[in-house]
Order: sequence, then C-alpha cells, then structure tokens
Amino acid sequence: MELLDRYFKVRKYTEAICSHLQTEDYVVQPVVDVSPPKWHIGHTTWFFETFILKPYFMGYQEFDTNYNFVFNSYYEAVGTRVVRTDRGNLSRPTVIDIYRYREYVDNAMADFLCQEPSADVRELLILGLNHEEQHQELLYTDIKYILGNNPLMPAYDKNYVSPKVNHSDAGFIKMDEGVYEIGFSGEGFCFDNELNRHKVYLNSYQISPNLVTNAEYLEFINADGYHDFRHWHAEGWDWVKTNRVESPMYWHLLDDKWHVYTYHGLEPFRPNEPVCHISYFEAYAYASWKGLRLPTEFEWEAAAPQFEWGKAWEWTESSYLPYPGFTKAAGAIGEYNGKFMVNQKVLRGASEVTSPGHSRLTYRNFFQTGLRWQFTGIRLAK
Repeated sequence: MELLDRYFKVRKYTEAICSHLQTEDYVVQPVVDVSPPKWHIGHTTWFFETFILKPYFMGYQEFDTNYNFVFNSYYEAVGTRVVRTDRGNLSRPTVIDIYRYREYVDNAMADFLCQEPSADVRELLILGLNHEEQHQELLYTDIKYILGNNPLMPAYDKNYVSPKVNHSDAGFIKMDEGVYEIGFSGEGFCFDNELNRHKVYLNSYQISPNLVTNAEYLEFINADGYHDFRHWHAEGWDWVKTNRVESPMYWHLLDDKWHVYTYHGLEPFRPNEPVCHISYFEAYAYASWKGLRLPTEFEWEAAAPQFEWGKAWEWTESSYLPYPGFTKAAGAIGEYNGKFMVNQKVLRGASEVTSPGHSRLTYRNFFQTGLRWQFTGIRLAK
C-alpha cells in the first residue's frame, strides 16, 4: 500500500497545481518550449498507461487508442506523435476528456497496485512518479509563462508563498585542490544521468555562498552590460541582438521603475531576491562583467554541502555529457536522458517550484543555452 499511497499523493499534487487555472488556461502554447497544461495532465497519465498498465496489467483496456499519438512526448520506440509545436492546436481532447482519462488510469492503477509488483515494475513505477514530479515543475513554469505573457498579467495564485533565502555575509567558500567523488551513491532513486559515481580532480577554487541578487544584476544592466559585446559569447551576443533582450524574463520597466511578474501578478522590484529566469548566455556575461566565472558542475557538487541552495536552478560551466560508464536502459525508457546529451548546459540545485522530495545533491538538470522560462539563477566562482 505504500506504493499506492505515494502514487496518489503525487497525482493529487499535479491536480492541485492546476486547481488555480480556468479552462482556457489549459490550452495555450505561446512558444515551443511551453506545453499546454492539459497536455502535461494527459502525458503523465499516458506514461503509466503505456509503460505499466498495458504491458503488465492483464486484461487492461486502453482508454483511447488515439491518445498514444497525442500524449507521447519524444519516445521514438513507442510510435508517432503530435509535433511538439502543435500541442497547443489540440482543442480536442477537451480538458474534461483528459481528466476522465486521468481518472480511468488512476482507477486501473489502484487495482493493479492491490498486489505488490515485481522489482522491475516497481522500478518503472518509481521512475514514473519522478517523471510526474518533473512535469509538476514544468507545469509551474509553463503556467507562469502563459499568464506572464498575457497582456493583463493575471495572478496565478494570490496565496502563493515564495520561499525566503538566507543571505550569508561570509566571503567566498574556499575549496582545496584534490580528488572528489561525484555522482549518486547509496539507496533510493536517481536518474540514470547521475551515474556512475566517479572521481574528479579539481584545482583549488572559491565559490560564493549566495546567489546573485536582483540588485546586483541591475548594476550589470545599468552598466550597459546588454550592449557590451566584450562580455558575451559570439552566439550569446547574436541571441541578445536577435531577441532584443534588455533584462531578465518577467522584468518590466514602467515609469522608470522596475517591476517583476510573479505568481501574484505584476509586483514592485525586490532588490534582495535572487535574480531569476536568466539564460546561460546572461549568466556567463554577468560573471565575465564581474571578472569571475560560473562553477563547473563538479565544483558545485563538491562545495554544495557548505551553502544554501534550492531557490533557483544554477547554471554551471559544464556541458551535459555522460559520466564514465553511463549506459542507457533497453527500450523506450533508455530514451529518457541519454539522447539529449548534446548542445546543453548542466544546471545544479533545485528551484522554488521543484516538487517536495525531488531535489538532491547529485541531480543534473540540463537546458539549452538560450532558455530562461525555468527558475534559473547565478552563483559565481573564481
């Protein structure tokens, strides 16, 4: 019953995130990186139907054979799918239909989990729960983009509480040169990209105990940082000019005063909050302007027990690559992480919308360099 309880706890949390939405909010896809909330609701349900119920629950009847085409995300082994850019064009199935689908699969999972599954199926189920927790964070960030790019900038939840961050007055943390062990070890779940644990040699370095704040980043803006090519990669400089970027996402200059869109709606600029919704390009440029740099993911992991993290995902200077001995699982599940190990940067830590219990020291998030709709921030090193 422990598995069943955890299953429904995760599933209900997803629905709680969506409880503040109106029906129209579920269907919008303003950019390719943002999926409509109703797609997330369907896709996370499809995962359990496709990878657990259909192969392992004898007599299970598929809810709708068309849903594999609609809710498959990127699994080539599972068949064709709707092009990602077209997810927002799906007025059908309706939101009501998708919640009926969700209820149908949940009822089947309740029946299936009346008996303890095999070790292999249990492992798949736990992967599915962690997969849904990833989509819970995506729901939060996609909803923020949908509402934050509505000209009315409506609030998502007036009662949303953003966690506070404790600022350390201590100087940079000094780390000795030496050999450090990196990667997941011990009991419990991890994604395959956190394996295998291995040794790395690090030169001595220093890392900030704090994330860069809004006020600190505003100094970069006021110093004309977005118009000084010297601090940018060539690709980053092209990105700035092409997209006419002048500030972090959700910052708005109104009557010569900065405001920031939050889950409460548009609010006055808070100087002491960590700067957020920053691309890798911006993080690198800011570090360059300060005469500092971003840490590697290995430097981050070695030092992280000595500082507070979890407010925003932190860009690192590491490319997203496999660890020594990394292997992909057989079948569609092997497509989960390995095939994305190119042209992306690693982010470490967690964010304020990471699901409870989902973050850990060895977690490797990854995004392309120009993306910033996630809660992403900056920690400096030297």
